[in-house]
Amino acid sequence: MKIGAHVSAAGGIFNAPANAEKLGCEIFQVFSRSPQGGPAPKLTSEVLAQFKSEMKRVKIDDFVIHAPYYINYASTTPRIRYGSISIIRDELERGSLLGASYVITHLGSTKDAGQKLGFHKTWRGIQRVLDGYTGTTQLLLEGAAGAGDQVGGTFEELGALLKNIESAPKYKNKVNICLDTCHVFAAGYDLRKKSDVLATLKKFDAAVGLKRLKLIHANDSKFGLNDHRDRHEHIGDGEIGREGFATLIKHPKLKTVPFIIETPWDTKYQQDLKLLQKLRG
Repeated sequence: MKIGAHVSAAGGIFNAPANAEKLGCEIFQVFSRSPQGGPAPKLTSEVLAQFKSEMKRVKIDDFVIHAPYYINYASTTPRIRYGSISIIRDELERGSLLGASYVITHLGSTKDAGQKLGFHKTWRGIQRVLDGYTGTTQLLLEGAAGAGDQVGGTFEELGALLKNIESAPKYKNKVNICLDTCHVFAAGYDLRKKSDVLATLKKFDAAVGLKRLKLIHANDSKFGLNDHRDRHEHIGDGEIGREGFATLIKHPKLKTVPFIIETPWDTKYQQDLKLLQKLRG
C-alpha cells in the first residue's frame, strides 16, 4: 500500500514530484490543469521530459490526476455536459502522456435534469469519454457526500453506474471507483469504530465490489455522520477519528489500494501523511 498526498503543481507540473518528495509521499495526486477553469498548460516534449526526469530523481513511480471540480455529466446545458466529456477525455490523454495511473473525476448533479434523466446522462457521458480511448491511464469515479442532487452519493448508485457503463462489452472494466472517507461518512456510512468500518466495507462489496475500489482519499470529517457536508479535517481530529483510519489501512483487502490525503493545507498536512504511514506499520 502506497500512502501520499495531493501536492501543488504551481509553476509547472514538473514541480510536483519535488513537492511530493518534501512531504515524504510514496504516491501523489496533482491537478494537471486549474481545477477552477481555463485552458490546460501544454505538455510539450520538454515538459514531459522534465517531469519524468524529476519522477526518476525523487524515486516516486506512481501518481494520479484529479480532474477539475466543475465537471457535470448530468447537466442539461450542452456546453457544460459536452465540455465535461471533452475535458475528462483530455485529462486521460494527458495522464497517459505523463504516466499517471488514474484520473479521478467527480460526477456532478442531477439538479436540472432530474434524477432519472441525470443518472442516464451521467453514465452515457462517461461512455462518450471512453469512446476511442486507447491510453494507459484509467478513469475513477469518486463517490459523493450525498448533498442535494449529487450523483454517486450511495454505494448502490455507484454500482448501478458501473453496471450501466458496462452494458456494452467494450466498456467492461474501463472504469473503477475512488472513495473519499469524508464523503462516505457524510453520506451516512459509519467509519468510526472497527465494527463500523467492516460493516461499511461489506456494504460496498455487496453493491459495487471491493475489487473495483482502486484508490482512497483519506480525509477526516469536520461534520457528523450523514450530515451531507463535504468538509475535510485532519486525520484523527474530526468526527471519524483515528480508530476508523487504523482499521481501513490495515484491512487485508485494501493492502494494494493507495491512500492519498486531501486534508487542510496547513502545518498539520505532513503530520496526516506521517500518521497514516505509522498506522500502516
